Amino acid sequence: MNKKPIVIGAGLAGVEAAWQLARAGYEVDLYEMRPIKMTPAHKTSKYAELVCSNSLKAMRTESAAGMLKEEMRMFSSLCMECADKSRVPAGGALAVDREKFSQLITEKIENEPLINVIHEEVTEIPDGDVVIVAAGPLASDALAEDIRKKFGDSLSFFDAAAPIVSGDSIDMNSAFCQSRYDRGGEDDYINCPMNKQEYEDFYSELINAQRAELHEFEKNKKVYEGCMPIEIMATRGPDTMRFGPMKPVGLIDPHTSHRPWAVLQLRKENVAASAYNLVGFQTNLKFSEQKRVFSMIPALKNAEFLRYGVMHRNTFLNSPEILNSDFSVKERKGLFFAGQITGVEGYMESASSGIMAGFNAVRLLKNKESLVLPPESMIGALSRYISNEAIENFQPMGANFGVLPPLDEKIRDKKLRYSALAQRGLEKVRKIIEEIKTEG
Repeated sequence: MNKKPIVIGAGLAGVEAAWQLARAGYEVDLYEMRPIKMTPAHKTSKYAELVCSNSLKAMRTESAAGMLKEEMRMFSSLCMECADKSRVPAGGALAVDREKFSQLITEKIENEPLINVIHEEVTEIPDGDVVIVAAGPLASDALAEDIRKKFGDSLSFFDAAAPIVSGDSIDMNSAFCQSRYDRGGEDDYINCPMNKQEYEDFYSELINAQRAELHEFEKNKKVYEGCMPIEIMATRGPDTMRFGPMKPVGLIDPHTSHRPWAVLQLRKENVAASAYNLVGFQTNLKFSEQKRVFSMIPALKNAEFLRYGVMHRNTFLNSPEILNSDFSVKERKGLFFAGQITGVEGYMESASSGIMAGFNAVRLLKNKESLVLPPESMIGALSRYISNEAIENFQPMGANFGVLPPLDEKIRDKKLRYSALAQRGLEKVRKIIEEIKTEG
């Protein structure tokens, strides 16, 4: 093999894949169509731009998300390195200043001499000994059509982003700072409480608010559960939000000394705390309706919206029919897919798939067998999930302990059980990393 490896897309998966190849000493061409051609969701030309949220989920290694991130660190993850450097307070979660995060990754990629960034739209999967398609769920229409022609029908979903408000426009007389269950710093979240009447009035206006009109090609598509627009969630029942993003458990309003009836949490978007994300409030309401309805929340009555929520189409492969567990295509050796287009759901899940696609591309170039991490690891479990032909109704999947094989011993305490699952998987990954180092 002597052709230069190609990576399509400089999202989280693409930069990780290119980084793995460069770290192994291979020159790689990384194609990114922005800013020549933008997507419906991205706002900048920076690499690994975060669209829906600035949260990368829990940090604790005894959590599924934390376990995944620890495994990524063992593979020298570029995204984890930059996330740690751009972190903002968010209780037990890892949240980042999204502009700083993308800027750090962009600088790392552009300053790596073995990575050649080419700003050009790729309209079809190119020939090559090693090609990694990490175009993301918002691949250009031309490339998406080429993928459909080659691999048949794919799965289309809607994804939605939450609004962002100005920090100094939040009415702190109607809000309070506290992390749920006091996990993390006391000012990691701003909580916007509502009493029963306020919540019921808000609910009534929300379910009747006008939504943005969808394009014809987007109609009659599925809404992905992990990014359910708040207005659609609300139609499932008046208390659905109170058991979801507006749950009041673990919080006490210092103004009343009682738990609120419902709570909207705001999370810092940047280190300066000048912008806050409405946690769990992904939406497709018209912009004017977002302003009107969300301003009914007392703490947001004078809120300045820096960005309104948007909704866009995501496309996923029917991966069990197409991909092996090393993210390679069954019918074409040397062609890999990575990122959310494979059916892994979440920022870090996407990045981890890019790590493994890049890592296995390196092994292919070295004429070595692919590495598939054990099912006890989170990365290994997800890679097996997306390639499991026994799944009849394939759906996107994020990190969770349900995809791991059970422990040999029964542990009733959930915290202890999760801790044991995480430690078991992490130890297996550590041993594999050590074995890889010794093989050279």
